[in-house]
Amino acid sequence: MKAIIPAAGLGTRFLPMTKNSPKEMLPVVDKPAIQYVVEEAVNSGINDIVIVTGRGKEVIENHFDVAYELEKILEKRNKYEMLKEVRRIAELADIYYIRQKEPLGLGHAIYVARKHIHDEAFAVLLGDDIIISEKPCIAQLIEVHKKVNASIIGVKRVSKEDVSKYGIIKYSKIDENLYRIEELVEKPSPDEAPSDMAVMGRYVLMPKLFEYLGRAKPGKNEEIQLTDALNEMLQEEEIYAYEFDGKRYDLGNKLDWIKINVEMALKREEFTTLKDFLRELIKS
Repeated sequence: MKAIIPAAGLGTRFLPMTKNSPKEMLPVVDKPAIQYVVEEAVNSGINDIVIVTGRGKEVIENHFDVAYELEKILEKRNKYEMLKEVRRIAELADIYYIRQKEPLGLGHAIYVARKHIHDEAFAVLLGDDIIISEKPCIAQLIEVHKKVNASIIGVKRVSKEDVSKYGIIKYSKIDENLYRIEELVEKPSPDEAPSDMAVMGRYVLMPKLFEYLGRAKPGKNEEIQLTDALNEMLQEEEIYAYEFDGKRYDLGNKLDWIKINVEMALKREEFTTLKDFLRELIKS
């Protein structure tokens, strides 16, 4: 299975940081956010990845490329552990890049990668969403996809106050954690939301989706909405939702970015004093 990672957004929620630096390159301790996403795909058995970029996103390509000068310096200074990690990044997967020439939305970003996907199911992982889980989230969705042979969307429950931030599904329950989607509603008000089950930036989609994206008309903000195309697709074939195991962080959200930096740092032995620092900080 191939994967598409849309990474062409403007990152307006993180201005001024994202004025000249892609939000997908925001550091989480010492790795950029998008590297966690690529590693999730790789750890799910995917080694053919398309990253959809836009103007000013060349730094993403550079990050996953070979850095000859840096490697030579690290080797000369006997920094072999650092050298090993730098080389590993460039060898993670076969990564291809396609430009979204205009910021026309998530649906359009996925559509521009269609020629690379051909006639097969494919994964979509949003480039600024990190999901921490024992089993990679997209691997969980692929496993369910193989059983139902249909599109699968990763979902999680959210509070009533937060439904307006997400795509929300109307559903009927099939099995534990598995639901048949009846409708998707993009960022509804709390009173209009059909449920509290929100779409969380992970998908395994059937290739027929490209037909609906190709004829989709611009919706909110003059963008091609993935939600609109999925609702059209629902008229002809079933789409399922899977409540995955894991914790999702939205790197377009400043508080989520701070939270994941703290959580990931606490997992590292080199930051053993961080807990003490946080306790003292809270006391003060």
